[in-house]
Amino acid sequence: MIAAGRVSVDGQIVKRFGARVDPEASEIRVDGMRVVTAPDKLYFALNKPRGVVSTMWDPEGRPTLADYAGQTDERIFHVGRLDTETEGLILLTNDGDLANRLTHPRYKVVKTYIAKVPGPVPHRVVREIQKGVELEDGPVQVDSFRVVDNDDTQAMVEIRLHEGRKHIVRRLMEAVGHPVADLARTQVGPIDLNTLRLGTMRALSSREVGELYKAAGL
Repeated sequence: MIAAGRVSVDGQIVKRFGARVDPEASEIRVDGMRVVTAPDKLYFALNKPRGVVSTMWDPEGRPTLADYAGQTDERIFHVGRLDTETEGLILLTNDGDLANRLTHPRYKVVKTYIAKVPGPVPHRVVREIQKGVELEDGPVQVDSFRVVDNDDTQAMVEIRLHEGRKHIVRRLMEAVGHPVADLARTQVGPIDLNTLRLGTMRALSSREVGELYKAAGL
């Protein structure tokens, strides 16, 4: 990879074999994608069950993310939140810079949700959501919206958006007359649930972390 000019350190293409770098201080990239080399940085994906509070501790004694995260040498924290009744993907890390970018709407990291709502969802509602819906705290503009399944009693819809106002998906669907019955987040940026079982956690691969950094503009 060095011979092919694919490796850079601090913005400079590495040309010398055996060049030494400080993995904690240098920014190393391969094919333009950042390689995270700091040994103390941790990155996990958790499939949060319904009824679990998106905190690491709860004064009321309710189930929390810590009950599923297990023990780590470093303190980790959750990237954003899911409300108690929403299940699905939530990331945990001790990388504050990445976490801030993933949650700040300025960096437009898209989150994907699947919602069960009363059906059928007519085309006019689809067009209304795609155009933008005004809520009491301002307009919401989705990145994409589509109906996955549609019948007379129940529909499944996919909502993709990069903002994270409280209960934003539930409030959006309520505003157009199709209140959410069940809600799950399936993807954050390039990371999706895939086969991760409900209530389990896995470490992200180095490539997945690099893809997250790319999505966050780092």
